Amino acid sequence: MALEVDQLPLGAYQSNCYVVRNPSAPEAVVVDPGWPGESDQIREALAGAGCAGILVTHGDLDHVAGVAELAEATGAPVYMPASEREALERPDGLLPPGIDVPIRAHVPEVPLRGDERLELAGIAFQTMQVPGHTGGHLAFAADRCVFSGDVLFAGSVGRYDRPGASWEALLASIRMLAAMLPPDTIVYPGHGPATTLGHELATNPFLAELRPTTS
Repeated sequence: MALEVDQLPLGAYQSNCYVVRNPSAPEAVVVDPGWPGESDQIREALAGAGCAGILVTHGDLDHVAGVAELAEATGAPVYMPASEREALERPDGLLPPGIDVPIRAHVPEVPLRGDERLELAGIAFQTMQVPGHTGGHLAFAADRCVFSGDVLFAGSVGRYDRPGASWEALLASIRMLAAMLPPDTIVYPGHGPATTLGHELATNPFLAELRPTTS
């Protein structure tokens, strides 16, 4: 089975929302619907399919701001890191100066630890703990794809110069992904184009110390 993945860059930060489906299933899964006012675009990408679940990688503004709106529109349960659920339950403090968007609160139906297997819309997702950008960040792996949030990008990595972030933890998380997933795994990041894990391990300038040294 090959997953069908629609990538939707949304909002002021052009954060990637993904609509993920098993072609043989009547429902789909949405990952990181991060901006309010965009639920119509997401539902258009659903193309009439039901939404079996909303997966959230972490609690940053541009990954949770549209969650409540989509959850209310579709009735889908929200799965997100337990340690970052406060960002969705009490989102008022997320807005930086100059950004004024209506963010509605929502209590996630399924708090996650990062070691779960989720069966949604005919897709088996494995949750993976990938701290470094935030302390509770999760990735969702399924069928040689990984939805990496803001941990790994094409040619770059997530920010680690902020409270609760850590370069050492971020690098360890990417090392773990490399150990657990095959090189041809498609990486669907929180921003920018898709890539593969093997390509990033071979070329990403931030990951030089993960490459084998030659003598």
